[in-house]
Amino acid sequence: MIFDRMSLKPKTAIVTGAAHGIGRACALALAEAGADVAVIDLKDTVFKTADEIRALGRKTIPVIADISDEEQMNEAIERIIREWGKLNICFCNAGTFQDIPAEDMPLEEFERVIRVNLTGAFITARAAGKAMIQGNIPGSIILTASMSGHIANIPQCQCAYNSSKAGVIMLGKSLAIEWARHKIRVNTISPGYIRTWSDEPLKPEEIGTSNFEQWTPLRRFGSADEIQGLIVYLAGDTSSFVTGSDFVIDGGYTAF
Repeated sequence: MIFDRMSLKPKTAIVTGAAHGIGRACALALAEAGADVAVIDLKDTVFKTADEIRALGRKTIPVIADISDEEQMNEAIERIIREWGKLNICFCNAGTFQDIPAEDMPLEEFERVIRVNLTGAFITARAAGKAMIQGNIPGSIILTASMSGHIANIPQCQCAYNSSKAGVIMLGKSLAIEWARHKIRVNTISPGYIRTWSDEPLKPEEIGTSNFEQWTPLRRFGSADEIQGLIVYLAGDTSSFVTGSDFVIDGGYTAF
């Protein structure tokens, strides 16, 4: 049965950037699908996400760590392997953002964005990939890129962000080719304008009023829970022939 094949029992997963937004929503979705989910973030609100996972009847390990710090991420994943014995799924979701005109951007700010979004994704994926290879475990690694890895958004000034996310897409393809022999699948997702910055719902009169919504064919922001189904699909066995792909979830924004 298809629903049986979509179950993630008894898999284990890690999600970075799990304190809020897409990371939190997808960590809960993986748990609802049956996985035990370790959650990693710099913010201590990640412990709230962990409590929500426990309430679903799944195990969790909350970790405060910086994805751009090699030592911290290696230690985090080593801890997960020690406690759970295996790692099946890694959702490298954490990232950062900037909106600074290129001519005014300090070099250290450009390098910070690249360090978090691209280097951090590599550090996390490499640590997860090593654990899967050493454990001889077929796995799924998912990286959060962005539609901004495909287009240059207007009117934002975000050359560092766009460059980092384009790099994440190619990183995913490269790792997919390298690790196919280990039966590790690597894919990327490229969200569009997902409303993750506030838990407060928009008032009816506010819906569809921003330029970002007007420029999106569906005329609205996406929500974090609209990413959940794709992550569960990519994490599980129903996507066993899917690797090296990028999935754009943008309400049609990049279709024209």
